[in-house]
Amino acid sequence: MGLSDIAAGIKSTTKQQTRTVATIDDTDISLSERLGDHESELPCTAVAATTVLEAYDAGAGIEAAATTAGIAPVTAAKTLYRCGKPGIMPLAPTGRQILHDWLAGQLSRVDALALTQTDEPTFALATYIETHEIIEPIADVTRRDTANSFCDHSSVSQHGKFAETSNDGANL
Repeated sequence: MGLSDIAAGIKSTTKQQTRTVATIDDTDISLSERLGDHESELPCTAVAATTVLEAYDAGAGIEAAATTAGIAPVTAAKTLYRCGKPGIMPLAPTGRQILHDWLAGQLSRVDALALTQTDEPTFALATYIETHEIIEPIADVTRRDTANSFCDHSSVSQHGKFAETSNDGANL
């Protein structure tokens, strides 16, 4: 069998069939609508979460954003984390490993607190972050909103009370 026998019956055409991937475009959903859809997963109301995110994105620190929303700073930090904002984890990698050991039952809480050299509220926030996932549908909207803004304030290192122990990207 030669090449001409193999090619027999094959037609050449200049027209190709266009194939596309089906997509769903939900970019017209606002942040407040998305927060409302996931309010039961948030540590505060959707209205308070919207206020925290807007204040934080405008450059306010965690405490100032919390005050604006009328919630505790730790609740604001939890909200920012669940909404996909980077840099909220207050422990460095070594502290996170100690926290993992405590969560696995390999350390007592007293020992974990002593080894991380942190206070109760900071340890509680770190525990919350390690035991809760980012809410991706909300994070997608906040990332889109950040990408469309003139200034990405997530890179600003002074975002409130937990900034000095912040470890950008550690909560991924």
